[in-house]
Amino acid sequence: MRAGAADLTAYDLHADQISAWRNRSRRMRYGTYFMVAALIAWSVEAIVIGDTDWDRISWASMFKSARQFMDVDFSILGSLLTPAIETALMATLGTLLGLVLAVPVAWLGAANISPLGKSSYAFGRALMTMSRSVHELVWALIFVAAVGLGALAGVLAMGIRSIGFISKTVAEAIEDVNPGPVEAMRAVGANRFQVLLFGILPQVIPVFIGNVIFEWDVNIRRSTIMGLVGAGGLGLALHRQMSAYNYGGVATVLLVILLLIIAGEIASYLARRAVI
Repeated sequence: MRAGAADLTAYDLHADQISAWRNRSRRMRYGTYFMVAALIAWSVEAIVIGDTDWDRISWASMFKSARQFMDVDFSILGSLLTPAIETALMATLGTLLGLVLAVPVAWLGAANISPLGKSSYAFGRALMTMSRSVHELVWALIFVAAVGLGALAGVLAMGIRSIGFISKTVAEAIEDVNPGPVEAMRAVGANRFQVLLFGILPQVIPVFIGNVIFEWDVNIRRSTIMGLVGAGGLGLALHRQMSAYNYGGVATVLLVILLLIIAGEIASYLARRAVI
């Protein structure tokens, strides 16, 4: 009886500890929810409510602005053909440049094949981070200052911006390869280049191609705004229409951008089906 009573007491104590832990966990969870909700409410009040000139906003002005944009100016469609082609070419060339530059960066940033160990791995990861952390418009401003106005600045900006995504995904795919074929090749005396070419590359090629196609799809969108900083394409046409306060022209350029992005989506889908 005494042993049974002791076991029952230990069980009750353990149950009390579990109950206390659950209550403490519940309080912490609800406290976290409350803090997040309070932070969101404070952000909305400080940024949206407190920093907005509500006296200028009215339903009449909103409908008037919307009506101005609905009056599409089809007279400028002919002049948008060349910028649309330029935009698509900028995206394609920028993706190809990013592809070429991403290969050595992925080689440096993959822990299992980095040539100089931790030092080259850290350098490759730093390049990936630098490419991804700077917005493409900032890169475009840098290259506009370096090479002048025009599509070349946009191509260089998208190329540098593409390095981060392509190299990071490919490097992670290299780190996740099946080690069996790699170890078998090393066991029979294959050198590092042969292991990379025949043991690793066949396993990561689908990921590499898929990510390049996806990045080209993203660069179609990026290239449409490059002209806002003088890098050519439809973005430059959009900037000109906005500067002239031609709201119908702005709507026309936005419509062409939408059609170009839809065409890019279709081309990207077909390329994925054909290649992967």
